[in-house]
Order: sequence, then C-alpha cells, then structure tokens
Amino acid sequence: MMPSSPFLCVITDEAVCPLSLVEKALQGGAAMIQLRHKTASGSQLFSWGVEITRRCREYGALCIINDRIDIALACKADGVHLGQQDLPASAARKLLGNSRIIGISASSPEEAIQAERDGADYIGFGHIYPTPSKVKGFDPVGPETLRRVSALVSLPIIAIGGISKRNASLVIGHGAAGIAVISAVSRAVDPVSEVQELVCSLQQGGIDG
Repeated sequence: MMPSSPFLCVITDEAVCPLSLVEKALQGGAAMIQLRHKTASGSQLFSWGVEITRRCREYGALCIINDRIDIALACKADGVHLGQQDLPASAARKLLGNSRIIGISASSPEEAIQAERDGADYIGFGHIYPTPSKVKGFDPVGPETLRRVSALVSLPIIAIGGISKRNASLVIGHGAAGIAVISAVSRAVDPVSEVQELVCSLQQGGIDG
C-alpha cells in the first residue's frame, strides 16, 4: 500500500553509504526509501536490500529497489521502481505478483498513461526542475506538465528532479502525491534535519518558490 499523501521518498546516492543515509532519512520521517545503485554487484545490492528493508519495516516505511526485480524478491522488499528501458509493469507484475509495488519512471503524458495501462502502482515523474543528481537528455518538464499528467492518470505521482523545501508545496499543489529527492538529502550538512524540514514543508504547505 502506498503511503498517505503527501509523502517523501529518499533515493540513495551512489556517493554516500546507503545504510547511513537510509537511517538518517528514516529518522527524519521519510515514508519511502528507494535503493538505487547502478554499479553495485548483485551480492552487495542484496546485502543492502535486506538491511534497508528491515530498517524500513521498523519505521513503518516502504523499501523500493531500483531496476532489480530479482533483488526485490530476494530481500523481500516492498517493490521495485523501473525505468522506460526496463521491463514494463505488465511483465514485472507476472514476476512480482499483486502484493508488491511497481513504480514506473515517466517524463511525458504518453509514458505516464502507458504505465497506468500496464498496471503500475505509481509513476515517478520528472525531472521537474534542473537537477545535478542525474544526467538527462531532455529539458525539465516543469510543474505545468505535472499538472497535465495528474489530470490524465489516476495513479499516485511521485515528482522528482530539483525539488527542495522552497518548491515542494508548489509541486504537491500541481498534482503530485509525493516527492523524491537525492542530493537534497544526501548532500545536506544535517540529513535528518533536512528530511524533517522537507516533510514539514509537505505537510504544512512549505514555501512556494
């Protein structure tokens, strides 16, 4: 089951120890953790996945594994997040069953609509604003495109890309059920406080900017 809206998802940063970052994110009130590490071995991902899943359960949060359906199954995570170049949600569902969450990345209304048709549980939409965390081959989609997509699909949308305390409430106001961040937390001087402030900005309206 997806977290109550609005919520914060913290995605691990390859430059930071995932376990340390996850513990701080959970302490601050993150409702979802996504383990994302493109270069780690399967055994390392499994080890991290088992521990992160355990910690998420202690805090009542969800653990999502990026890309790797096999790792999600092996470590009993809550679900997976898949990109446009990965298996479609319809194929992933056959492997994962109905008890696990499937998120799909989308950067256009067409991709979001297809993800819903394929049986995804949520859509990761963006990048909304410029971001240093990922190299993208296209311009930011902006909050107005987010608003359009939220009117076209019924799935929860997690907005990602350049989101901070200053624009979080605007993003939620444009139809997102939650936000996902990487560098805003991983590169913060005090990640726990940063997560707390992000969660507060979502719950109390934040500061539009």
